[in-house]
Amino acid sequence: MEIEDWASSSGGMSDSEVCVQDADEEQHYFNSGDIPKLQFRKNISVACWDDEMGMAEVLEKKGGMWITTGIVRDSKIYCSVEETLFLAERGELHLLDAHVSSVALKDIYRKVAQGKSGCFWESFQAYKHLKSLGYIVGRHGVPWTMKSAKNKSAFLEGKAEVKETDGNIEKPNQITELFSKMRITHVKPIFDVYPPNSKFKKSSPGNPSFILCLASDHPPSKAEIEDLERQCNGVPLKFCHVEHGHVNFVSFNRMELPVLP
Repeated sequence: MEIEDWASSSGGMSDSEVCVQDADEEQHYFNSGDIPKLQFRKNISVACWDDEMGMAEVLEKKGGMWITTGIVRDSKIYCSVEETLFLAERGELHLLDAHVSSVALKDIYRKVAQGKSGCFWESFQAYKHLKSLGYIVGRHGVPWTMKSAKNKSAFLEGKAEVKETDGNIEKPNQITELFSKMRITHVKPIFDVYPPNSKFKKSSPGNPSFILCLASDHPPSKAEIEDLERQCNGVPLKFCHVEHGHVNFVSFNRMELPVLP
């Protein structure tokens, strides 16, 4: 099995795999190891954090980023904690708490650091790096909409049963349960990654370009890789390792060595 060095936060992405979105809302890039400077924008969306769900409900949406950000449930948009922090860093989202008070950026960092909402600091850095390059990134196993949940491919892992009533999600707790199960142990798929696409539809996103797995301090074993390949039903896998603020991506190619005489 051949190891292919796919990318790093220092800019080692291959020309064939890197796509940069030319939309206005994707013009500010951050290196994963930098301390971000809060961006101030004219049109700012507003969301309210729900501790029970571990997500933010969008109350006012402004800008084109919502086409590829957040999941839709019962005609409402909910942001994961990594989406919330990414937009807050860029000055595109103002977050409120249950008492309609502003949530400081440091408090959103704390939510990520606690890892209670299915996202840890390392996975946020991977998410941020990919989003800054223009990719469309969603939680693996979490449907963008209930319509896409009905049409999703069999490769999706977290096949939590989603019961519906009159076309709507039955309980908000089901989202919480799905996200809370996404604890990173060793090597596990964390994000479905799509190339930039101005015609992207949450209701019919199609198969991702690749599935990103977060690796621990040790490289995944051959057995782990083969097990993940079976789970993902042929969708390409890429592995991410984050260390000291540097995000590195690796992919593995299968190759047959000739038998020597």
